[in-house]
Amino acid sequence: MSDAEALDAYSRAVSGVAERLAPSVASLRVQRRTRRGRVQVGAGSGVVLTADGFILTSAHVVAGGNGGGTARFTDGRELRFTVEGSDPLSDLAVIRADGSDLEAAELGDADELRVGQLVVAIGNPNGFEGSVTAGVVSALGRALPARAGRGVRVIDSVIQTDAALNPGNSGGALADGGGRVVGVNTAVAGIGLGLAVPVSTTTRRIIGALITDGVVRRAYLGIAGGPRPLPPRARATTGAERGVEVVELVAGSPAEKAGLRVGDVIFELDGESVTSATDLQRLMVAELIGSEAKARLVREGSVLELYVVPAELEI
Repeated sequence: MSDAEALDAYSRAVSGVAERLAPSVASLRVQRRTRRGRVQVGAGSGVVLTADGFILTSAHVVAGGNGGGTARFTDGRELRFTVEGSDPLSDLAVIRADGSDLEAAELGDADELRVGQLVVAIGNPNGFEGSVTAGVVSALGRALPARAGRGVRVIDSVIQTDAALNPGNSGGALADGGGRVVGVNTAVAGIGLGLAVPVSTTTRRIIGALITDGVVRRAYLGIAGGPRPLPPRARATTGAERGVEVVELVAGSPAEKAGLRVGDVIFELDGESVTSATDLQRLMVAELIGSEAKARLVREGSVLELYVVPAELEI
């Protein structure tokens, strides 16, 4: 294949994604209610989820937007929207536009991405609507810290790309070569470096909760910890190689009430293997709130079992 032919193929792929997805990406103007009326407090992008108006965006885009805002589309339509739900700990939010015939984007699966794969970013950088940039997946599995109130979590499996991102791209689509949305652009980490929250099984559950309930409920143990190998005898007994060492306990937390101590190494919770703090975080789903879960751990070389009842994380 000649250089010209390769360029044509690349161009056709990018333009194909743009034509397919651009009608599903909105330019958002976020507003706050004041005594003098509504004032604009932010801007960003959003991706249409359903024809009847549900739009996915970044939580930080709509933060402070108690007055909703307007969503503008490439066909010239400008629709009012309200914020249905926002989850700062995943940096995802869902808004609802006053429309009934929007063009919904197709969601993909970020777990299928590979480093070096073509991705296309569509959004509204610096107010330039419908802007398209292309690049490759630079890295997978990056982590992005998120904080809300006393809640601190890590957004894991974040996608790193070299597709140019600028202010206003946040909340916009990161798509694969087939035009499927595999990420929500969330941060500009530096020149030539962009990050996107992946569209995955986990984030689909978050999106569903925001649409139906407006909030995402999470369980809470009340520990801080890091990975640690199990002692040889414990490895031989349990078959587990690593666990999470408890380095800090929150006073009055479910973990403290259950009898966990600093220095304990948790290697299993509710029947699931635990090798990192991310594993523990992933298990803190709404279904565990108020339910008894068995924790298997190593304390001073001995294998113990304790029962903990996670509480709801308040943010």
